[in-house]
Amino acid sequence: MSQMLALVILLSILYIGDIISVKTKAWIPSVFVCAVLFLVGYWTFFPKDIVALAGIPSVVATMMMYLLIVNMGTLLSLKELMGQWKTILIALSGIVGIIAILFGIGTLIFDVQTVIVAIPPLVGGLVSAIIMSEGAANAGLTSLSVFAIVIYVVQGFAGYPLTSIVLNKEGKRLLQQYRSGQLSVVKDVKAEVAATVETERKVKWIDKIPAKYNTEYFKFLRLAFVGFLAYLTSTSLAPIVEINALVLCLLFGVIGRSIGFLEKHSLQKANGFGLAIMVLMVFIFDGLKHATPNMMLEILTPLVVCIGLGVVGMYIFSFIVGKVLKVSKNMAFAVSLTALYGFPADYIITNEVIKSLTQDEKEREVLTSHMLPPMLVGGFITVTIVSVILAGTFVTLLK
Repeated sequence: MSQMLALVILLSILYIGDIISVKTKAWIPSVFVCAVLFLVGYWTFFPKDIVALAGIPSVVATMMMYLLIVNMGTLLSLKELMGQWKTILIALSGIVGIIAILFGIGTLIFDVQTVIVAIPPLVGGLVSAIIMSEGAANAGLTSLSVFAIVIYVVQGFAGYPLTSIVLNKEGKRLLQQYRSGQLSVVKDVKAEVAATVETERKVKWIDKIPAKYNTEYFKFLRLAFVGFLAYLTSTSLAPIVEINALVLCLLFGVIGRSIGFLEKHSLQKANGFGLAIMVLMVFIFDGLKHATPNMMLEILTPLVVCIGLGVVGMYIFSFIVGKVLKVSKNMAFAVSLTALYGFPADYIITNEVIKSLTQDEKEREVLTSHMLPPMLVGGFITVTIVSVILAGTFVTLLK
């Protein structure tokens, strides 16, 4: 197979996944469709090295992970998140629930390594799944390497319908309050002020560089340099404490933005975000080349049980914390469920529910102001931040 034919086949699979996801309004996730097509391909005519053949060896995927995670750090602004502190605590409680239940009950059913590999992909998205999959593969745990990918692919099927159900209940409750005059549109003054300050503030020395010199290459250079600093720090600390370089990339990305060395959405502004995501998506499905039909049957039981236990843990802990913070049990559960899919599914599901509940634009505005911000923040905290930290920590336990 030629390189360009391999690349065309892989991109065709990604596009088919997108089409089906759009047609089904994300009820059938694109990652699930892609995984099925990759499995069919590997079980029929795909060469085992089709991903490397297309021009995406592991070193390229690793480079993209460094750039992408540093870029994730530039999205975090403490000022913008302060107004959603309750949401953050609930989202974190859901993750604690997953960890507590899986370590408490899951380890009685499966071995500890299975639970360790399951948690980060269950809490997060693409990057955490890749970290755990590679970690398991390096430790010689081939079936668990595939398991990490399959959890990432399948978890949305638990998250989507459950989120839709609880948001429907929450939306009906809010509508009843609004129609009886007890509720109005949320005006987040703190967020507006923070956004204004962020827009008007000069970003340290970076603003002093003429725009003509702030080229795409310079943006890539700064991202790579911050990633390199994270790598150096990780290797320097290795004799004392083992911290995954990718976790430090996230932290250094936050610092880089806060001191004005990096811009928010640096990778997008360098016109490299789409390419990075494409490379990582293809690379994660490369792990399925080891998945035989027998192996898929072997991991089916731990897959279903781990996701089921994780959801139960989310519900229990988010319910307790929501009760303490006086947040409805449905909204609290919905926020914790964002860990199973993140953005953009959290945005799509919330909007779909709101549209189905009322045709009145004013009522939709009220529902959107109360339901969408916590869902977006919840997904950002769980999938973007915490899952990477968990993966970087848990992967060291496999050695």
